[in-house]
Amino acid sequence: MRTVVLVEGASDQCAVETLAARLGRDLSAEGIEVIAMGGATNIGHFVRRLGDDVELAGLYDVGEEAVFRRSLGSDLEARGFFVCVADLEDELIRAVGTERVEQVIAAQGEIGSFRTLQKQPAHRGEAVEAQLRRFMGTTSGRKLHYARVLVDALDLRRVPRPLDLLLARLGP
Repeated sequence: MRTVVLVEGASDQCAVETLAARLGRDLSAEGIEVIAMGGATNIGHFVRRLGDDVELAGLYDVGEEAVFRRSLGSDLEARGFFVCVADLEDELIRAVGTERVEQVIAAQGEIGSFRTLQKQPAHRGEAVEAQLRRFMGTTSGRKLHYARVLVDALDLRRVPRPLDLLLARLGP
């Protein structure tokens, strides 16, 4: 049976595929396809479209739990769907650590832009984790880029719970 991993967006897809590769796995060769749905509200469409001929698994953001429950039922983990609190970027920031994330941003040549965001009145009082999440979502393509570089920076002993559970669910 074919396995399909449903994730909300392209950055989530990138993170799953990048982490699998870092762990020496070739999901495609294993018959596993990772699909970015273009948003959580599309889960029902994908469940209906894929039908019963595939094994489903995936990730979702905690704020989208009700949407996923409507399409998949109440025990999402039993169905192979794992929650990210608040989202996958948040999970990666916590796992990598804020100091290391800032080093990664500096290595990407964007620390000045991040410092500018931190100085803005709307973000001055926020925790650094919240500022980092906001920063990653401010420019087109940035979330996707940082999904890859944060997974590359991740200590594999600190893989975020939802990613760890998802990859375990998918087998070897």
